[in-house]
Amino acid sequence: MSVSSVVAQVAPVLVFLLAITVVAEVAQLAGVFEALGVLAARLGRGRVLLMWLWVVLVACVATIVLSLDTTAVLLTPVVLAAALRLGIAPLPFAMTTVWLANTASLLLPVSNLTNLLAVYHFDGGVRAYLALSWRPALAAIAVTVVVLWSLHRRALRGTYVVPEHAPPPDRVLFGVAAVACAVLGPAFALGVPPWAAATVAAVVLVGALAARQPRLLREVEVPWRMVLILAVVFTLLQVALRLGLEDVLRSVAGAGTAPSDLLRLAGVGALAANGVNNLPAYFALEPTATGEPVRLMALLIGVGVAPVVTLWASLATLLWRERCARAGVRIDARRFAGHGLILAVTATLAAVLVL
Repeated sequence: MSVSSVVAQVAPVLVFLLAITVVAEVAQLAGVFEALGVLAARLGRGRVLLMWLWVVLVACVATIVLSLDTTAVLLTPVVLAAALRLGIAPLPFAMTTVWLANTASLLLPVSNLTNLLAVYHFDGGVRAYLALSWRPALAAIAVTVVVLWSLHRRALRGTYVVPEHAPPPDRVLFGVAAVACAVLGPAFALGVPPWAAATVAAVVLVGALAARQPRLLREVEVPWRMVLILAVVFTLLQVALRLGLEDVLRSVAGAGTAPSDLLRLAGVGALAANGVNNLPAYFALEPTATGEPVRLMALLIGVGVAPVVTLWASLATLLWRERCARAGVRIDARRFAGHGLILAVTATLAAVLVL
């Protein structure tokens, strides 16, 4: 791949990352995520299991529309705070957000940065991507919910006192942020370039924040450092691929589109993502899948659904662990890996087999 092709592929991804982070930050400041947490608690009607199911829905929607990092960074502390306030065991809710942040990130290109890198190679753009992704995405989500319930069903029993409704501090800003977030999903699905839709939403929300609560502008954190690091990583990987890494990976990942071939590629992607990180894993393995959309989707399953075994497999997981630590929720690495391995194997198998 030429330098111009790499720039054309990577630049929109980095712009989207900046814009969607701003959208998520302003939405949090406007109280959108806190309202979702309270809504889940109220809709649960005092039953822990029912509240958990609403949290599952919220986590899926947040991941699909606003990316997995949004769920890990912004929804996690809201859900944990709600669980602790209501006297509910927080661990099942913590695991719900981190697992669904990864396994629900397959449906739309915007759900995961790896998807945005891959959609560049789909001739039909978002619609072609969605035509292949919806079945494995639903399968991965379904398996995740079943595994979560199986592992935490005892903690999900019982009741709690339903919290009172609290209006947002600024209803106008809240309304603008809520509408902007709600519109993004349909815009992405209809084929609007993700970087363009997210940029427009970010500009609108920053303008609304400046008009309504200008003192909060300084609290909006833009991930400039992360974007710079990713740009450097992509550049170094491109150099390594040209120096011979691509041939090695082709021999490991194999070829073909039979179920066994797709499982092999997804498995290699899963191992690479959990061993290093999902973004460099995808970028390094991408040449082994380009030209065959079904192979690209199998690779995305491996690097998107399966990075739930190690705590560094995805940026979302790293950020999630930090949020858990801040909330006082301890995460045991061995237990995380053991349960994550169960999910990674079952969800990957289910997703690949329905391709």
